[in-house]
Amino acid sequence: MLLRHLPRDSAVARELNGEAAEWSPTDYLLAQVIDQLAESNWMFATVNRDEDSDPLDFPKPVPRPGQKPSPDRVPDPDPDPAPDVSPGTAESTGPGDGADVPSPAQLAAFFS
Repeated sequence: MLLRHLPRDSAVARELNGEAAEWSPTDYLLAQVIDQLAESNWMFATVNRDEDSDPLDFPKPVPRPGQKPSPDRVPDPDPDPAPDVSPGTAESTGPGDGADVPSPAQLAAFFS
């Protein structure tokens, strides 16, 4: 009962939860915000780059405690044309599920 009310960064909490004991919900949310900002900057730069330039590297997510490093999501260098997706349907269940990264052509179609 007394252990339940120990501080999050106590020795007992660190022993039970490892590195994750040092991260608060705010830290996880901040890491998510940083990842989303990096992805939006990548999208903007990809859409507005010269046709002749090399593709930009997709940003790596902020490492979180307790998560195994996931394989880098790399955009397809030879993208297919953007599929015609009707509203209300999705090809993936959400971010972080290993969904394909949008191609430059898909990003340009989305933002135009």
